[in-house]
Amino acid sequence: MARLIASLFLLSFAAAPLAAQQFKLWTDTPISGEASDSRSVNIIDVNGDGLDDVFISNGPKDGANNELYINQGEGSFARVLDDPIVNDGAKSDGATFADIDNDGDLDAYVVTWYGDPNNFYLNNGDGTFSEASDAGVNAPGSFAETASFGDFNGDGFVDLFVSISGGRDRSNLFFQNTGKGSFVAIEVAGLTDQSNTSRSVNWVDVDNDFDLDLFVANENAEDNGLYLNTSDPAKPFVPRTSDPVTAFGKSSISGSWGDVDNDGDLDLFVANSGYFKELNNQLFLNDGKGRFTEVVSADCHPVKDGGCSYGSAFGDVDNDGDLDLLVTNGFSKDKLEDRLYENLGGGKFERWEDAFDVMPAYCSFGTAMGDLNQDGFLDIVIAHCNNNTELERANSVFLNEGNNNHWITVGLEGETTNRSVLGARVQLTTRSRGKTSTQTRMIDSQSGYCGQSSLRVHFGLGKEKEATELRILWPNGKVTILENLEADRHYQFLESEIPEDLSASHYLEFFPERKVDELLVKAYSGKEKVKEAPRLLLQNENGLLLIDDPLESLETGEWIYRNKTDLDPGCYLLRIECGKKTYLQRMYF
Repeated sequence: MARLIASLFLLSFAAAPLAAQQFKLWTDTPISGEASDSRSVNIIDVNGDGLDDVFISNGPKDGANNELYINQGEGSFARVLDDPIVNDGAKSDGATFADIDNDGDLDAYVVTWYGDPNNFYLNNGDGTFSEASDAGVNAPGSFAETASFGDFNGDGFVDLFVSISGGRDRSNLFFQNTGKGSFVAIEVAGLTDQSNTSRSVNWVDVDNDFDLDLFVANENAEDNGLYLNTSDPAKPFVPRTSDPVTAFGKSSISGSWGDVDNDGDLDLFVANSGYFKELNNQLFLNDGKGRFTEVVSADCHPVKDGGCSYGSAFGDVDNDGDLDLLVTNGFSKDKLEDRLYENLGGGKFERWEDAFDVMPAYCSFGTAMGDLNQDGFLDIVIAHCNNNTELERANSVFLNEGNNNHWITVGLEGETTNRSVLGARVQLTTRSRGKTSTQTRMIDSQSGYCGQSSLRVHFGLGKEKEATELRILWPNGKVTILENLEADRHYQFLESEIPEDLSASHYLEFFPERKVDELLVKAYSGKEKVKEAPRLLLQNENGLLLIDDPLESLETGEWIYRNKTDLDPGCYLLRIECGKKTYLQRMYF
C-alpha cells in the first residue's frame, strides 16, 4: 500500500560530493565529563520544556548508577544526582522512554542484565521520576538487553517488548498496557516462545498497512525475527520466515529503520558482530509492501567495511534531504573507531572519512541523535564500554558544525492516539526546479540497539527555503496535510488542532461509520470550500480495491457516502481523494 502515498511524488535526489568535517568532539560538557561503563543513550525531553535531555545507562557486572543530564538551553547541561532513575546502582543495559499513561510526560523503562529485576519509572510531571515496581514489568530473573514501547493494538496506550539474551529462559517478554498505569504479560505463539539470543527490537510499520510490526535482531548466528501485525486479538502477530531479512543467520546486534531512498517506505540496516570477530553489516531495501532486497553492491560501504558493530542510527546530519547512517563498534581487538556514512542520494552510501575532527578508538555500545543546542542540525552522543578490560572511558558528544542547508523540525502530541505519538509517520515534500522530493520519518522509541534518538522529527531541506507540503499520518489513521511551511523553524502540532498561521487548503475531516451491512462516511472541509466531489476508495489489507465511488454533496456543505456493503470482518484502508490531495484512514469492520 505504500504506493498510495509514494506514487504521488517524483522522488529524486542528485548525488553530491562528500562535505568536509561535520562534527567536533565536545569535551566541555558534563555528559562527557566522567568515565563509565555505559550502554544506552536516550535523547528525550523528560521535563517538557521543549529541549532534549540526555539519559545514559551504565552496566558493569557490579552495578553502577545511571546518568541523566537536563538541557539548560544553548547547549548547556546539568547532571541530575538525586533522583531514583540515577541512584539504582543496577547492572543496567538498554532503556526506552514513552508516555505510558498519557499524562503528558515521558516515563522510563531501564532493563538490566545478570538476572536482576528491570526498573520502571513514572515521570512526576517535572522531569523527576518515581520507581513503579508494582506496574507488572520488572521481570526479575531476566537477562534483558533492551526494550521498546509501541502501541501494537491501536488502543491509544503504548505496550512494551523486551529482548532477552541470556539466562535459563531466553524467551522475549511482551507486556500489554492496561490503560491504568500498569501492564500485563501476554503470550503470543511464535513470538514469545522462541529461545533466541535477542539483542535489539524495533516497532515499525514494514508493510505500510498502518499498524506496528516487530523486528528483533538475534545474535549467535540465529535468524532475525520479523513479525507482522494481524490486527487479530487472538493472534496479533505472525512470523515471516521467507524473507532476506530473516533468512541469513548471522550474528546481529542492532536494527535501524529509515527511508534511505525517499520512496515512502522504511528500509532496514542491520549491524552485525561476532564478538571479537568481524562481520559485514547489511542493508535491506523495502519494496513498499514489506518485501525486502539485500544490497550487495561492492560500492555500498556500510555493507562491506566489516567490524564488530553494536549501535546504529539514521539521521540527516548535513541537512541535504536524505538519511545518513552512524555505526558504532565495540568488543573488538582493533577497528574500534565508529563510522559515519554519507547518503549520496537514492540510498547510495559512502564512508565519510573526515566527518569528525577526532574519533576516539574506544569500545562503543549505543548511540542516538538529536539537536542538543537548537541550531537545526543533529548532534551525536555515543556510549562507551570497557571492551572486557578494567579501563572505563568518558562518553563522546559530537556537536554538528552545520552548513548553509535549511531544516524543519516537527513535534507531535497525541490525544486519541498515544500521547508520545509512537508509530506516527511524517512526510515532508519540497520542490526544486520543477521536481518534487518527499522524505518520510517514523516516530519510534528505539532507533537502534541501546539507542533512542529524539522524538522531535527532523528534516533537512538542502537549499530550499520552504516545504511545499507536510503530511502527518497519525497512529489512529487520521491524516493532517499542511502547505507552504517556512524553513528553519520548529512546528508543534496537537492532534486535534491546526495552527491558525499555517495554510491547510482542501483540508478534510471525515468520519466513517459502519452500521448493519452499511458503510457511512461524512466529510467536511476545515479551511476552504471543496469545489470538486471527493472520491471514496476502500481497499482490503491485501491492497484489493473494493469500492471506488464519488461522495454525494449535501446542501449543508457536507459530503456523504452511504452504501450497502457485505464486507468481511477485518482491517481496511479508507482513502478519500479530493483534487490532488489524498487522505487515508484505517478502518476495522
